[in-house]
Amino acid sequence: MAYHTAVYLALFLPLVLFSYQLAPKKIRWCVLLAAGYSFFWLISKGLVAYLLGTTLFTHYIGIWLGWMKLRCRTEAEQAPKEDQAEIRKQYKRKEKWILAGGILALVGVLAWLKYYNFFAKNLNALMEISGSTALIPAKDLLLPIGISFYTLQAIGYMADVYWEKVPSEKNLGKLALFLGFFPQIMEGPISMYAQTADVLWEGNSLKGENLSKGSVRILWGLFKKMIIADRLYVLVRAVFDHYENYNGIVIAAAAVAYTVQLYMEFSGCMDIVIGSGRMFGVTLPENFNQPFASRNAAEFWRRWHMTLGVWFKTYVFYPVSVSSVVKKWNKFGRKHLGKYLTKLGVSAIALFPVWLLNGLWHGPQWNYIFYGMYYFVILLGGVALEPVRSKVLKLLHADEHALYWRIPQILKTWVIIFAGELFFRANGLRAGLRMFESMFREFTPQKLWDGTFLGFGLDGADYLAIGTGCLVVACVGMIKERKLLGEAGLQTLRTPVRWALYYGLIFAVIIFGAYGVGYQQVDLIYANF
Repeated sequence: MAYHTAVYLALFLPLVLFSYQLAPKKIRWCVLLAAGYSFFWLISKGLVAYLLGTTLFTHYIGIWLGWMKLRCRTEAEQAPKEDQAEIRKQYKRKEKWILAGGILALVGVLAWLKYYNFFAKNLNALMEISGSTALIPAKDLLLPIGISFYTLQAIGYMADVYWEKVPSEKNLGKLALFLGFFPQIMEGPISMYAQTADVLWEGNSLKGENLSKGSVRILWGLFKKMIIADRLYVLVRAVFDHYENYNGIVIAAAAVAYTVQLYMEFSGCMDIVIGSGRMFGVTLPENFNQPFASRNAAEFWRRWHMTLGVWFKTYVFYPVSVSSVVKKWNKFGRKHLGKYLTKLGVSAIALFPVWLLNGLWHGPQWNYIFYGMYYFVILLGGVALEPVRSKVLKLLHADEHALYWRIPQILKTWVIIFAGELFFRANGLRAGLRMFESMFREFTPQKLWDGTFLGFGLDGADYLAIGTGCLVVACVGMIKERKLLGEAGLQTLRTPVRWALYYGLIFAVIIFGAYGVGYQQVDLIYANF
């Protein structure tokens, strides 16, 4: 029961909305919690035990941390002034071990289920090379849906309690609802506890404004998913699954097609998820902000999968940046290397774990790890070349906000993105490297119009629908980027114009959506992560 299916949109979501509104305000949170666990059960059956176990464990760690902080304050207040600093230091050390144990336990479960066979396979290969006959057996492990997403939310909550950003939650139901809110279970967005926990718990009545805005957002997501992404899936699968038969422009076009497919599907799913939350009066964090308007890779990652980026920035990048390792490097660098190399070293130390974990988070495959390291090198290169870039701008008296400068920067970023997504989608790292190499052989642009691309399961009407859909999405993106309609968006338009757009969206999905006889339902890509 994916978010774009009729079962979810025409049955499950309306039933939850109806039950939620009928329930007394005090127990509406119970309706949402029951909906979350029912949704999980319908997808993963008994694997819902992992979500329940994660919730119970996270709650316990939070309570333990809160209790330690209370004891610390009590003992410090009762102790002589000269002993208070030492008491706080001792308790801080204990709290750090509790947090580390909680994180290691959750990450350990995730690693066991998601990465055991990957590491076993690679260790077996190394042992075989060394002449060892011992083998680590593979295991048939079942992976719960959404485990990568709710695990990060659980770790974020524990860290926030440790840092005293939020108090430890004593109500198990409230924490369970935060981790198990049904629109977020499959693909996020990854919320922080302070962002959604309270409003989920309040149980406010449904409002017509929220229902209408949520419905429009869902329709917009269906437009991107069903008209564009599901059609491009046919082309992408045909080329990537048989890449050895193609080269040149075909590989390049497939890389571009996959990037567009991934964006339209993932952002479309987020539209459906955010729209679903909006119906209940819950404002979930945005996950995309016109990423293809980015002028460099760093800006791209501030606009693409934003909640994952914020999570890594908050819980990995910043802690590493202020760690003892970085402090020691700063001290050594200032003394021996100079400001430039010291800054470059700090960036490398802080960025490396972020992008290694980013690659691993997406899945147990070498091409995902390569993808993470690819962006690590590019972002570190951006830091290294920043002084050169500043000097060039100054020398040429160039305005970096002018179109003549922005457009080449955006196009350069597109090349970086398309190349990265080629490796991301490839069936393994070797396949990605071969595809990348073959892209530069027999590069004949005329294949774009000589009928070659009509052999991939799409006809001229499909390409017209894709092109028109992309043009519509691009126009909407430009309007948002330039804030032409202000913060209110479509609400600033006159009623006849606004409803004409609504009906146009509805009929576009009904008439041009990829479904019906011969249609193969396309699974959500990020649900596999």
